Amino acid sequence: MGRAHHSWGCCWPPVGVLVAFAAGLWAGGMASEYDYVSFQSDIGSYQSGRFYAKPPQCVDIPVDLRLCHNVGYKKMVLPNLLEHETMAEVKQQASSWVPLLNKNCHIGTQVFLCSLFAPVCLDRPIYPCRWLCEAVRDSCEPVMQFFGFYWPEMLKCDKFPEGDVCIAMTPPNTTEASKPQGTAVCPPCDNEMKSEAIIEHLCASEFALRMKIKEVKKENGDKKIIPKKKKPLKLGPIKKKELKKLVLYLKNGADCPCHQLDNLNNHFLIMGRKVKAQYLLTAIHKWDKKNKEFKNFLKKMKNHECPTFQSVFK
Repeated sequence: MGRAHHSWGCCWPPVGVLVAFAAGLWAGGMASEYDYVSFQSDIGSYQSGRFYAKPPQCVDIPVDLRLCHNVGYKKMVLPNLLEHETMAEVKQQASSWVPLLNKNCHIGTQVFLCSLFAPVCLDRPIYPCRWLCEAVRDSCEPVMQFFGFYWPEMLKCDKFPEGDVCIAMTPPNTTEASKPQGTAVCPPCDNEMKSEAIIEHLCASEFALRMKIKEVKKENGDKKIIPKKKKPLKLGPIKKKELKKLVLYLKNGADCPCHQLDNLNNHFLIMGRKVKAQYLLTAIHKWDKKNKEFKNFLKKMKNHECPTFQSVFK
């Protein structure tokens, strides 16, 4: 698999994980029960013919690796299965996926991503099962498309094993009731009012504005948002001369509800990214200084340094 660089712009409880044999001969319990494997400081079989500057090692999953710190096991292998060789690189790349995890698009999202970003320490590398990749992709790519993203090439599901040992979900968790079509909240509007979650969205976004909204229209399957007043917090790709005539789009949002837009008398925190010639809204919050979590976000924002990463989503 190629070297991974992602950009996404929390978490459901740890679930049971199993290493699935094609013949179905064995299944483990909770991921924290990986004590049947002797953890090794130098896992030679992880080399697989590749040369790394350092031999593969088992290391603690740090608390600030938010994508995987509560996945259910405490140690991971470096280099990981995406060929990240340092923990700093793992943190940078993994941070861009946390907002997707917040959307709860599939119960297997964390297990799938963490099996690659933070693989559990075993005697040999175990990749996620192809069907798990397909299930997560099929549930999450429609959500990703609201943000102008598509399933990245480096996670192409046919790269993963079909009839070999692989990481899967425990059977009770492999199916989910689908949400009724047309009634689900637009994903960019379905945000938790938690300071950490807002910071993560900010870091995964290219621009951020404090804004009053003049009007919301439907246009070509999108919601077109016409601002009235705006104060830039993070300009990113927006040129100052573009601010005056700036128009935002809620991608694929014409027919899904966005409750924040029901009352345009409020000020909003708007975050987004540029896709081709359009500026897409990827997160919206009411600007509410009376809310404790929002006040905490405003304090954290002043000193917070976002990780830097290159985007794999072109």
